[in-house]
Amino acid sequence: MARSPFTLAAAVTAALPGAEVTGARPLTAAGDGRFDSAVASLADGRELAIRVADDDEAARELAAEALALRALTAGARAMLPFRAPEYVGETRLGDGHALVTELLPGFQIEAAHVPPGRGAAESMGAAIAAVHALPTSVIRGAGLPARSAEEGRDELRRLIDTAAATGRVPGRLTVRWRDATADDDLWRFESAVVLGGVQATSFLFEDDPERGPEVIGLLGWHGLSVGDPAVDLAWLSAAPDAADDVQASYARAADRVPDAALEVRARLLAELEFARWLVHGDSLRRADIVDDAAALLEALAEGIRADDLGVVAARSHGVDSALDALDRVPEAASAPVDTSMHTDAYNPDELWHGADTTGAVPSFGSGADNTAQDTAGDAVAGDTDAQSARRAEMLDLATEDLSGVVPAPGVDQTATDGEHQPRIAHRDEDAGGAADSEEAQRAARAALQRWRSSSSE
Repeated sequence: MARSPFTLAAAVTAALPGAEVTGARPLTAAGDGRFDSAVASLADGRELAIRVADDDEAARELAAEALALRALTAGARAMLPFRAPEYVGETRLGDGHALVTELLPGFQIEAAHVPPGRGAAESMGAAIAAVHALPTSVIRGAGLPARSAEEGRDELRRLIDTAAATGRVPGRLTVRWRDATADDDLWRFESAVVLGGVQATSFLFEDDPERGPEVIGLLGWHGLSVGDPAVDLAWLSAAPDAADDVQASYARAADRVPDAALEVRARLLAELEFARWLVHGDSLRRADIVDDAAALLEALAEGIRADDLGVVAARSHGVDSALDALDRVPEAASAPVDTSMHTDAYNPDELWHGADTTGAVPSFGSGADNTAQDTAGDAVAGDTDAQSARRAEMLDLATEDLSGVVPAPGVDQTATDGEHQPRIAHRDEDAGGAADSEEAQRAARAALQRWRSSSSE
């Protein structure tokens, strides 16, 4: 049973001796219910967020976030153009591990609703670049994980092999992913400080009357490490309208050697979240999770042309995105990819919860909830008839096609604009095949959004 906000608030005094708690209220963000959470008001006017985890995976996530927030010294925080929560303390509440942090103000914007242009999109790109610009000594000095490009590549190879060993991954996807990890040009990048999977709901905004929404805070630091910058851009597949502006802003703000394959790897990482979900279910011997993951993989595979399985970085001059040739998802079917399938704790019900009969993307996060940073809720529930119906409905939604990133040998590449971005020629398909592909793309795309969104804060 979920603990009451007053019970949680009482634990603040153990984490912060001498604190005088004057009030408590729930802390909600439409999350996956892996934490009990609340806001505690103190006599000195401060508001603190307290989260308690009863299962081992959630407890490890809280411990990782505590370590990461402590690693952000005053000097490191001064380099960021936004606020990160301040670590306050830790304690035990019954058998659960509790973390108390500063509560940050601000509102959130779901990925599908991030507007293009100045304001939110540009601010998000600059915020991600600021994290990636932190000195790696911040991570290494705190003993946080650090992976080279080759180590990250090897980890993905193991994931692909483990997923393929279940026998539930379509062959075309296995070949596609292995081709990508075999392409040396994709893995020539400089590791950076990363959050381990930024999501749209990781950002807290304040509305500026002239510039529009601007990032003033960033949540979800438990994955802080040194690794592939692409992991923090994978969520952009959920924001088709704003993706180009976020990427452009990131490129302008990034003080790094240009990485032409960055967006290709980001898209690959988004696809591999399906594989993580499958492996997770298989390790738990959860047939329901395995079946769900297998259905998503089948839908994804249907959206990829069998004659074009490679994911290879474009090598032309001036190419900002190796994925410029991908079809954009219709607004009504846009979808995200949330960090937290990196936490190894998932709620399969959230995959399908909230889909409507029109095929519109369901709402995630807290929207304008200014205190939306976590949630208390129910644990994983079994499938129901209603969930099965919603599952069928979501298979009518669209996803993006990862194929055709680079034309086959002999296919002509011509510039499409003054920035010399290549036009990627696709093989002709009959009208029926194109329609089937679009339907399959919508299926995988919508499911991926729901899945990744459910596991964040």
